[in-house]
Amino acid sequence: MNCFDYPLDPAYLLQKKRSLKRQLLEKQGLIEKKVAIMSGSTIGEIKNILELFLLENGIKPTFHEGAYALFYENLVFDDGSLKTFAPDVIYIHTSVRNIKLWPDIADEPSRVEEKLNAEYSRFEQAIRAALAFGCPVIANNFDLPVYRVMGNREGVDCHGRVRFVRQLNEKLAALAEATPNLYLNDLAYLQAVHGMDAFSSQTAWYAYKYAVSIDCIPYLCQSVANIIKSLLGKNKKALALDLDNTLWGGIIGDDGPEGIVMGNETPAGMAYAEFQSYLKELSKLGILLNVCSKNEEKIALTGFERADTVLKRDDFLCFKANWEPKSRNIAAMAQEINILPESFVFVDDNPAEREIVRQELPGVTVPELGAPEEYIAAIDRSGYFEVTTLSADDKKRASMYKQNLERAQLEQSFGDYNDYLKSLEMHCEIGAFDEPHAERITQLINKTNQFNLTTRRYTAAEVEGIMADPAYITLYGRLVDKFGDNGLVTAMIGHIQGNVMDIDLWIMSCRTFKRRLEHAMFDELVRRAAAAGVEKIVGHYYPTAKNLLVRDFYATIGFEQTAQDDQGNLTFEFTGFAGYEPQCGVMEIEIV
Repeated sequence: MNCFDYPLDPAYLLQKKRSLKRQLLEKQGLIEKKVAIMSGSTIGEIKNILELFLLENGIKPTFHEGAYALFYENLVFDDGSLKTFAPDVIYIHTSVRNIKLWPDIADEPSRVEEKLNAEYSRFEQAIRAALAFGCPVIANNFDLPVYRVMGNREGVDCHGRVRFVRQLNEKLAALAEATPNLYLNDLAYLQAVHGMDAFSSQTAWYAYKYAVSIDCIPYLCQSVANIIKSLLGKNKKALALDLDNTLWGGIIGDDGPEGIVMGNETPAGMAYAEFQSYLKELSKLGILLNVCSKNEEKIALTGFERADTVLKRDDFLCFKANWEPKSRNIAAMAQEINILPESFVFVDDNPAEREIVRQELPGVTVPELGAPEEYIAAIDRSGYFEVTTLSADDKKRASMYKQNLERAQLEQSFGDYNDYLKSLEMHCEIGAFDEPHAERITQLINKTNQFNLTTRRYTAAEVEGIMADPAYITLYGRLVDKFGDNGLVTAMIGHIQGNVMDIDLWIMSCRTFKRRLEHAMFDELVRRAAAAGVEKIVGHYYPTAKNLLVRDFYATIGFEQTAQDDQGNLTFEFTGFAGYEPQCGVMEIEIV
């Protein structure tokens, strides 16, 4: 079992943090990020444990620690140290302990409202000062106070501290909803999950000024790390799901479809039904559901024909019900869908099957499962699918991948690849970055790993800045064909200096690679570069464990390799403007 999966062992993480750090630093392909933690209370152990969770997610952090309890002063009146640090992420660690203006029982309702607005304004000012640094900002909402002088009336009386905190949280939620680059870490939810006495320890506060009990610090850090890794495109994308005793109770091959346990007539059936409902909701967010079961396919399918099953066959992208090793089936699914095996979470009630997959496919995440009523928590509280942005393309992702499988089946019927591409009846929209597409472009930049030539990541503020800078040529590409809309799937950023343009970024969703969209994008880049007086385009390839498929890509579209260093970084140059002939001839192209 991975010690960073739910349920955590806080004592182990706290005791072994140094040795765990040494082990995690040996991981390959860590990306370096600068994280500033602004203090509303003691943050020393929070920094230590947050580092472990970030390393586990492939992120090597360098920290800037704000002065104790001076989050407001350090942000609003920065002495230059934070600006010099140039954070990639700012985390504002505040809590109910940082509220100063509480209602007094003698206050008129108007005075309570004044205090509420003044207190909110103070936190909002700190948050907006953090946002001015141009990076994502994570801020806690507020946990509830640990005592209620009016008892239950605290939640309804305008003087009650419980109601006051809840109103502050509503204001913060509205602010986060309306503000790009601002993300709330739900401290109130964490307190509710672990219980007030366990989470908001009076002893930890009085002795060490920790707003969160020592044993709950790992859960806090896991929550913050989930937001950061989601922003950096390190979420999981797919579930590989066993069937027997996982999606339903019993063995369908022995018990038959009428004998398996599901539905709302028994406690166990309700547990399986709710788990299926949870998975259904995940699929609506674009998480890909797949079956990976040792079964006869025809028999397995009968389980989804029952009237009381929440999930149906059409909810699954790949359906591997056979007697092959499950690790082999997951690898095959990854290849068919065109994602990496490490994008999968494997869910199986059988500990032996879980261990085999861990050994055979170390990149696949394999949570521990207990009783059926604990299945949801095992997945949900690990934050594998943390949502920081949710675009229209995300919601359509499952259908997009299904369309891709249909395209792959069509391809097999053609002897000539160009004929196949033309048969897709593709329509491509290409345009410069703009406000309506900025959120999706930023999301794509930060989640694309395979067709990513320079591995650069950009914040929303950086994307907006580049959009307004005439020294840059930007392009996005959207692809539609007879099977459906693939959405916005590619983006490029070229930086012009004199008569030379460097391609700082070129990314593309792998589900559309080799459909000649990359050639259409380059054709348009050449046209715009020539119009801007560019005489040479420089392309760079920086190798990672995930982008090897594009190592020689530039050489295939007319570039010449001019340099290679000891780390395998490659430089290419294109000067073939004179007499340039467009390379894409298999789709209709609309320039907007």
